[in-house]
Amino acid sequence: MPSKQALQQKTKEVEEITNLIKGYSIIGIASLQKVRAAQLQEFKRNLADKVYMRVLKNTLIKLAIENCKERPDLKKLEEHVKGSNVFMFTNLNPFKLSLILQRGKVKTTAKSGDVAAFDVIVPAGNTGQPPGPIISQLNAVGLPTRIESGSVWINKDTLVVRKGEQINERLASMLSKLGIKPVEAGLALTVAFDDGLIVTEEQLRLDIDATKHDVESAYAESFALSLSISYPTKENMATLIQ
Repeated sequence: MPSKQALQQKTKEVEEITNLIKGYSIIGIASLQKVRAAQLQEFKRNLADKVYMRVLKNTLIKLAIENCKERPDLKKLEEHVKGSNVFMFTNLNPFKLSLILQRGKVKTTAKSGDVAAFDVIVPAGNTGQPPGPIISQLNAVGLPTRIESGSVWINKDTLVVRKGEQINERLASMLSKLGIKPVEAGLALTVAFDDGLIVTEEQLRLDIDATKHDVESAYAESFALSLSISYPTKENMATLIQ
């Protein structure tokens, strides 16, 4: 049986979370998987004036949601409250928050079962390793080698794992020896609750460069169309007169 003191502490914490939920328009959830404690603390410091971050028990969050009777739409968030997470309370646009977190990611060494964040190409060159077991280890992960000037060299640039593929134990060990970091670590929003609307991780993932290219293409095509039909605007007037 939980002690009276423990129950009081739990009740107090649920009240605090309830007030946080009521005090902010956006509630974000980010997975703590592969996030280092130092990284989390850095995010907290950098975003302290914009985002309140807190690692909370899922059961307490769900109890706090139950307390918000005046906001029944919060129930939509419950199904996303699972696993180990950090909860973010903010008034920032969730897409802006997602971009801030994305830019804060760092590359790190891989462990068995990790997923490659990008196509991993091991460059040709000197490994700095003397001849020995390293040769068979490199060959075992598909890296062609030669011995030159007392060192083991990789003969050519070689793709060893594609983006999204799992990295096995043997390859993870070899990439670590070569100083290659194929995994991204950091916080990423898995879901955001925006004033009644659930925004998923896939929807939050923005490709700024692609969007910029689309806007530029649309402008160029619109400009060309306005010229072809001689429709005057302040942007095309000089060209039409010419």
